[in-house]
Amino acid sequence: MKIVDGVYQVEGVNCNVYLVENGDKLTLIDTGLPRSDKKILKTIEALGHKPEDVTTIIITHFHIDHVGGLKKMKAQTNAKVAVHEADSDFVAGTKSPPKPKNLMLKALTTIVKSAPVEPDLRLKDGDKIAGLLVIHTPGHSDGSISLLDEKRKVMFVGDAVRFLDGKLQGPPERFTLDMTKAKDSIKKLSDLEFDVMVAGHGQTLMPEASKKLKDFAAQQ
Repeated sequence: MKIVDGVYQVEGVNCNVYLVENGDKLTLIDTGLPRSDKKILKTIEALGHKPEDVTTIIITHFHIDHVGGLKKMKAQTNAKVAVHEADSDFVAGTKSPPKPKNLMLKALTTIVKSAPVEPDLRLKDGDKIAGLLVIHTPGHSDGSISLLDEKRKVMFVGDAVRFLDGKLQGPPERFTLDMTKAKDSIKKLSDLEFDVMVAGHGQTLMPEASKKLKDFAAQQ
């Protein structure tokens, strides 16, 4: 599904996954649950690209619904994997992540596990990668990031905030490590300018996305 020119959402994946065109190259943002790779690869083909055109895979945070397809996508594309430094050890499998508060999620994470992948790049706030500005937005996880495409004025917010059922919402508290930090991150995002906001869950917010987020942040 086309969001704006050069930005596409992979449909049918549990977690919103995005492809961003940079000339003849692609950047993949998040990878969905395990076995999402087939749908991602079909979308790449439908856009007229080959798997090897994906040169960068950026993970917004380490949760299973965002990294589940990473191992296979890395193998199919040989792309460089980029994760914020605070979540990178969890993605690499060298450190155990915090236990989820939610009992259902806790049970799920014992059954469904993502295959570890060593990140090629450990990101920090203010880095630029594949034409995207990295914005550290902790709260949902310590290493949660958002990504601003300054040229297209599109903000990828991961799970920092959502647009569901016609209204903006913060991240679900039961899946969020620190709600105070999460609210601070929403305010941080609201100080930036963008026309379109796309999240890890929910629908696309446009137009005037940053104005709407600013109004929402003022109520937090």
